[in-house]
Amino acid sequence: MALKAPLFNAQGERIGEIDLKEEIFGLSPNVHLLWEYVRMYLANQRRGTACTKTRGEVRGGGRKPWPQKHTGRARHGSIRSPIWRKGGVVFGPKPRDYHYQMPKKAKRLATKQALSDRAKEGRIFVIEDFSFSNGKTKEGVKLLEKIGIYGKKVLIGTHKMSDDVVLPLRNIEKVKIMMGKDLNAYEVLNSEYVLFTKKGLEDYIEFQGSKK
Repeated sequence: MALKAPLFNAQGERIGEIDLKEEIFGLSPNVHLLWEYVRMYLANQRRGTACTKTRGEVRGGGRKPWPQKHTGRARHGSIRSPIWRKGGVVFGPKPRDYHYQMPKKAKRLATKQALSDRAKEGRIFVIEDFSFSNGKTKEGVKLLEKIGIYGKKVLIGTHKMSDDVVLPLRNIEKVKIMMGKDLNAYEVLNSEYVLFTKKGLEDYIEFQGSKK
């Protein structure tokens, strides 16, 4: 059975269906591969700026707090020892780079599998194009309401990021707009529905889907 997605016109009216390529949208998801992609994506978002001071970096503590012997108290060499209040931190975080990459083929495959999962659930929609008259957010809300996905987490894959497309949609809660060719597995998995423009879908298929 061929995979299909609902096709809407610029006014949000359903006008038919569009075929989805089986080799792109009909794959079985590999849970471990998707997990690896999400792990990589989130790691690459980390700034890695957490920093604590060791006992050698904390200010003070140059003088031995009391003599080694004959005080009846435990031996200490510095008030900035980790066991003292306001002392240094043992094995605390230091600035580091968490960034790493997966092979390009694995990343493209993960995106295909994520989209395949949404396609099998009937959560991929296609619109001919966006046609907003005044760039107001209420126009974007009205369009999503007519399609039936307003209030849901929606990932929009468009052909262009021009103001006439972005302005009516960018302030709607739970809506994320991306170029169709730039879609990735994390953003797809993090959304409930994927709404492509017809040209945005073609861009994705041309840029990623056709690559082996």
